Order: sequence, then structure tokens, then C-alpha cells
Amino acid sequence: MPKGDKKVIVIGAGLAGCEAANLIAKFGVEVDLYEMKPYRRSPAHKTDLFAELVCSNSLRAASVTNAVGLLKEELRRLGSLIMEAADKAEVPAGGALAVDREEFSGFITDSIKNNPLIHVKVEEVDRIPDNAIVVVASGPLTDGKLYDDIMKKTGESDLHFFDAAAPIVSFASIDMTKAFFQSRYGKGGNDYINCPMNEEEYKAFYNALVNAEKADVHGFDKINVFEGCMPIEVMASRGEDTMRFGPLKPVGLTDPRTGEEPYACLQLRQDDRESTMYNLVGFQTRLKFGEQKRVFGMIPGLENAEYLRYGVMHRNTYLDSPRLLNSDYSMREYPDIFFAGQITGVEGYIESTASGFLAGYYAAMKALGMDAPYNPNEETVIGAMAHYVSDKSITKFVPMNANFGIVAKMPGKFRGKTAKQDKNTAIAERSLSHIDEFSDIIKKNYSL
Repeated sequence: MPKGDKKVIVIGAGLAGCEAANLIAKFGVEVDLYEMKPYRRSPAHKTDLFAELVCSNSLRAASVTNAVGLLKEELRRLGSLIMEAADKAEVPAGGALAVDREEFSGFITDSIKNNPLIHVKVEEVDRIPDNAIVVVASGPLTDGKLYDDIMKKTGESDLHFFDAAAPIVSFASIDMTKAFFQSRYGKGGNDYINCPMNEEEYKAFYNALVNAEKADVHGFDKINVFEGCMPIEVMASRGEDTMRFGPLKPVGLTDPRTGEEPYACLQLRQDDRESTMYNLVGFQTRLKFGEQKRVFGMIPGLENAEYLRYGVMHRNTYLDSPRLLNSDYSMREYPDIFFAGQITGVEGYIESTASGFLAGYYAAMKALGMDAPYNPNEETVIGAMAHYVSDKSITKFVPMNANFGIVAKMPGKFRGKTAKQDKNTAIAERSLSHIDEFSDIIKKNYSL
């Protein structure tokens, strides 16, 4: 039975909204979860499933010696629904965690819809409800009347950056007489398809790319592009060799036809469990669809590629969170209103999930009329992110991925060739000891 007569309203069934709703329900608090799909979809969404992955199918690094890998392990130990889905839907991706999109989102959708304490409302929300505890997880594509209401409550003017998604092609259409399976440095098995280029092929591709016709995206030339999802043509415009130090870097790969490292190399990552779809890693783009087929078709192995999804670009919205939010993701001026997901300025699937977890945790405590029994600190990645987005000393706020730069420094000195690895291992051990304490307190007190 629900604890008390209060409930929490969650707006948006993306990664952050589903994580928040699931955790709130675990505390025995009822949730009204509002989701506009299938009534209306944003320009980036293609399905009616919850927690849809609109860009890559990769959740990035798996190792706990990487900040986002550690954040994933933190969430696992805290009982994250999103991480449970990711682990069930995992597909090969070398040293990264990647998922079958439909299996991943389908698991989350079923879990949410079958939870008796979560009441899904297929409805577009026009404004943040008054006199209610609310988690706003409407996503970076928030628009219309809700966007206007958020801007009114926050006193914000437009605050945007642009994000992009990479194309997906069918495996059957890739010419494997030119491409080959291999992971960089042999890590994780032969999980990637590699399309090698010699110098002549690369330079021809580069020249075609920088001169290709781009789709018109209103306001693009005036607004920031998030570095982590930079369109490949923007990267190319920074210099002829820029891509060879980015998504087309050849290091750690050997072309079996020559026995040597290629001049440049595109990698494609499996996008579904059946290995029928592969996405072009790092090839986010705003080229016109016809231009994508023409220019990317110059890459050996992709001459006759069948595009199951072309690359697209969309506008993202985020708040000036250090001015507006507390470290529990609640608004300073309206403490019953919490924000979660990319709209807070955390960037990335797992970072959005983590913000949803904490926003849901604190919203549930408020609904139960209780003080939070544990507040994760900056020695954990999940806590460090919450402190970063609420740090009043930040005067120029930009979207941020999880990184060890925002985590509390590790005392002691680390020397030798393995110093960085040893330091990151120590950070992970320290973090997970805190997370285990957090998890134990939650389970002991609230029967999660």
C-alpha cells in the first residue's frame, strides 16, 4: 500500500523520468508519470517506447577506472532500473557498454507500465502543476507551453546547444571484402567493423565532406555545439587531420589486407542483438540525407550501404542550473519542483539516469515528509555531478559529462607508469564504499 496520501508527479518518460518514477515507487509513493508519446513525438524520437535512445546505442566506457564506467557501477549497486535494462540488453562493444535499443527501451517500458504504483498518463503537459511535488524530466527537446512555463519560473532567456545523431546502416549492405572485424588494441574481441582508408581515399573523403550540402537547422550558426556530439563536418572544418585524431583515428588497428595500420579508419558498432544494424561511430551529422549517402559512400565498404536511419541534428535546452538548483536537483525558489535529465546540464545517457535517480530519491523523501537518510558526497560520481550542477561559483555553465575532474581529489601521491590507473582505481574503491553505505541505508530503512 502507498505510504501516506501524497504522490509525486513526474513529467517525461525518458531515462531520467523512468529512473525517478521507478525509485519513487520503490519507496511506496504513488507516481503520476506524464508522457506525451504516442500522442506526440519530438523530432528526434522514432518509437513510442519509454527511455528511447535517440543518439548512439552506446552507454560508453564499462571500466570503473573511467568516470562514466564508475557511475554505471554506482547505479547498479543502488538498484537502477536503467542499468538493469542495459545489462539485460547488452550487445558486444569492446570496452564499452552498448545495448540493443528496442530490447533496452522495451524492458523499461514494461517495468514502468506493470508497476502498480506508477500511473502512466498519455498527455502533453502545458505547465508545471502547482501545490504538488514534481520531477520535471521533460528532456532537452522541451518545447511549447511547458517550455514557456519553465522559462517563466526560472527567469531564463533561451539557453540552448545543438546535439546530433549518427547514421545506422544494415550489416548486409556493408562490403566485408573491404571492411574487417576488429577492436582497437584487441580489447573486447572483434566487436567493431572497420572501414580502412589510405591517404588518397581519406583526402578525397575529407574534401567531399567539407564541401557537402548541409541541412538547414534554424539558429545553428549562432548557438553552441556540444563537443561530445560534434557533427563530423564541423570537426572536419577544424583541419584536414582533425578526424584522424578523433573518430577516424587508425591507432590500435591493423588492416588484414596490408598487415599495417590504416591511414584513417571508420569504426561501426553493433546496434542490435541480431547484428543486423551498425551505427557509424562518431559520425553525428547535419548533412542532407542524399549527401550522407553520397559522401559516406566514399568510405571503403560503404559504397552501397543501406541507411536504416540517416543522421539528424536537434536543438537541446538546458537550464543555468548553478543559479537555479540545489544539490538535490530541487529549485531554490520552488523547493517542491525538481529537475532531472539533460535539461539540468548533465550530458549523456548515464548522467541523465543518475540525476533522475537522485531527483526521485529526494522527491520521495519530501513526499514521505522525511529527511534524506544519506546524501552522496563529491567522493562519488553521482554526488559530484549533483554538486557540480548546483555550484554557485560557476558563472559560465555548459553541459558536462561525468569525469574525474569534478570528483573530490584523491589524497596521496601516485607514481610510475601505472600512476593514472592506480589513482583511478583508488577513486573507484573509495566511491563504491560510499555507494554501498548509501545502498545499505536505503534498503534497511525503506525496504527497497
